[in-house]
Amino acid sequence: MQTVAADQRWMRLALALGARGAGTTWPNPFVGCVIVKNGIVLGRGWTQIGGRPHAEPIALAQAAQQAHGATAYVTLEPCAHHGQTPPCAEALIKAGIARVVVATTDPDPRVSGRGISMLRAAGVEVTTDICKSEADHQHAGFFKRIQENRPFVTLKLATTLDGKIATRTGDSQWITGPNSRKYVHLLRSTHDAVMVGRATSTADDPSLTVREFGAIKQPVRIVLDRQLQSSPTGNLGQTAQEIPVWMCHAQGAQTQGWAKTGAELIACASGPAGVDLGDALGKIAARGITRVFCEGGGTLAASLLRHGVVDQLITITAGVAIGAEGIGALGTMEVCALADAPRMKLVQSKSFGGDIISTWHPA
Repeated sequence: MQTVAADQRWMRLALALGARGAGTTWPNPFVGCVIVKNGIVLGRGWTQIGGRPHAEPIALAQAAQQAHGATAYVTLEPCAHHGQTPPCAEALIKAGIARVVVATTDPDPRVSGRGISMLRAAGVEVTTDICKSEADHQHAGFFKRIQENRPFVTLKLATTLDGKIATRTGDSQWITGPNSRKYVHLLRSTHDAVMVGRATSTADDPSLTVREFGAIKQPVRIVLDRQLQSSPTGNLGQTAQEIPVWMCHAQGAQTQGWAKTGAELIACASGPAGVDLGDALGKIAARGITRVFCEGGGTLAASLLRHGVVDQLITITAGVAIGAEGIGALGTMEVCALADAPRMKLVQSKSFGGDIISTWHPA
């Protein structure tokens, strides 16, 4: 007999499997699938690098003939359209799956209820909304790209106790400890792209790569640089042919230097303080990016907060103080009344190698 508790148990396993694809499956969502019969797992799968194969056919291949009469737990509604691969809903039907448990439905207009309808029309029992809130959060980047034409944005701020990111001379290595810096590499690996502003690109000459955990697929490196003032001979320019670099710039910027590096040049509208943020995020999403990890600097971070597009804020606070002459974590916010200030709610906070790491979501 199936119970809600049993369904939740297997769905949480499917969600954990799906999370293994975070940062590697765009433009597709990272989906998990578990096939169970009589309390025994017969097959499991998650979306592979580049978005294919999907989770369901991988799990079905493992289950083989035993899939007949089994239950499939899927973190997102099985696809119902013919693309580069046949529909997953069709594959589940052909395998003889008796019941499909779906965490949340797919807003993609090519699917959007059609996968569930296809299963039910074939006589497959379908249960929906098991662990829906967890699945909605896990697939938030894919949903935002489809529904809002922008990626899910995580903003990271690593600061001193008094909210500074560097001394008055620009010295910032290292405010946080080695464990926190490794954690940042983990966060990079679970996002499709890492984004910085022109000031950070110029001052730090960053690589923006994942250098821990044996990353298989590096995130796209994105720089918002209205006039393309970042040096094309720096780390990003020198590695643009090996790991993608996208330069978001204004119309009329001098592109010759960056064009020679192999970086993708994305012309965007201009805003008051640089590249128009909404236009840039829209063009990034149109290229398939679902999750962006923003590492600064202060002007870009303030702009993201001011425009209300920060979906997750991660603060890393170190036990050191610099003072008023230090460089603040945020640029101008133009907040006159406290009631107008962006509000975040604390989701989690923990001590980590001497630092405090906190996760915040919009209030």
